[in-house]
Amino acid sequence: MRVLLWHVHGSWTTAFVQGKHTYHVPLTPDRDQWGRGRAATYPWPDSVVEVPVDKLSTVDFDVVVLQRPEEFGLVRQWTGRRPGRDIPAVYVEHNTPKGGVPDTRHPMADREDLTLVHVTPFNELFWDNGSTRTAVIEHGIPDPGQQYTGELERIGVAINEPVRRWRVTGTDLLPRFLDVAPVDVYGIGAAALAELMPVTGYDDPPQPFLHSELARHRLYLHPMRWTSLGLSLLEAMSLGMPVLGLATTDAHSAVPADAGLLSTSVDELVEAARWLMVDPAAAHRLGARARTVAQARYGLDRFLSDWDRLLIEVSRHA
Repeated sequence: MRVLLWHVHGSWTTAFVQGKHTYHVPLTPDRDQWGRGRAATYPWPDSVVEVPVDKLSTVDFDVVVLQRPEEFGLVRQWTGRRPGRDIPAVYVEHNTPKGGVPDTRHPMADREDLTLVHVTPFNELFWDNGSTRTAVIEHGIPDPGQQYTGELERIGVAINEPVRRWRVTGTDLLPRFLDVAPVDVYGIGAAALAELMPVTGYDDPPQPFLHSELARHRLYLHPMRWTSLGLSLLEAMSLGMPVLGLATTDAHSAVPADAGLLSTSVDELVEAARWLMVDPAAAHRLGARARTVAQARYGLDRFLSDWDRLLIEVSRHA
């Protein structure tokens, strides 16, 4: 199939484009948010093709995968085709609802021309989807391999835009862990955080470097208060890392008790971090279980099979 989609979320798209289709990503002259083209920091296959926006109308797409409301208008403007009418369409919701939770209506509510895909059961439950047909396709990740060593008595964290998103991503909680060990933060805008608190920040590192560096840390901390199930958490588990995090949104279903600790008590998480710093054997034991669980539930084969079934279904019923 010829799939049109935007490069919005790097980790999710990296998994999605590992399938057997041809993936066309719009390209604007300045590679802005509406046309980033191929990723620079993620390994993408040759089946991902950049298409300048003024050439999109020449490609006969089989389906469009939308991720932002504005993309409806861009498809019509750049291809002359109406999503859900002239071309089969699905809309992927990556995020938890904002505003008046749990009464927040989804911008795609009450539509008959598309399928609304949520990445977790939690998101499907908390969004008001109206009468729109919904599906849940949980995350899948390429296996980064068993890389955990835990040799550094440091805490690894991956957060994009930790300053702007602050309480949403639990950035404000990081200083409470500094009494246990140094904290290293990786992600877009992480270096700016180091100006506000005594952590080390690494701005938007390439994914292979991120994985190899995180795996050297004794543990992975996932302090997210109100985000969807973070791919960084699943990647850390697949690396073989023990994980600590807030028991919020859908994280509780991803991390069993023998793979780490989830709690709404930050004090409990701090004490667990202290324990893992002095007990590397326990850290390795939890990390091994975390990797097994993550690969069983969030493996790439299951993810791509789920997506293949849905894409074929929506194309046949268009």
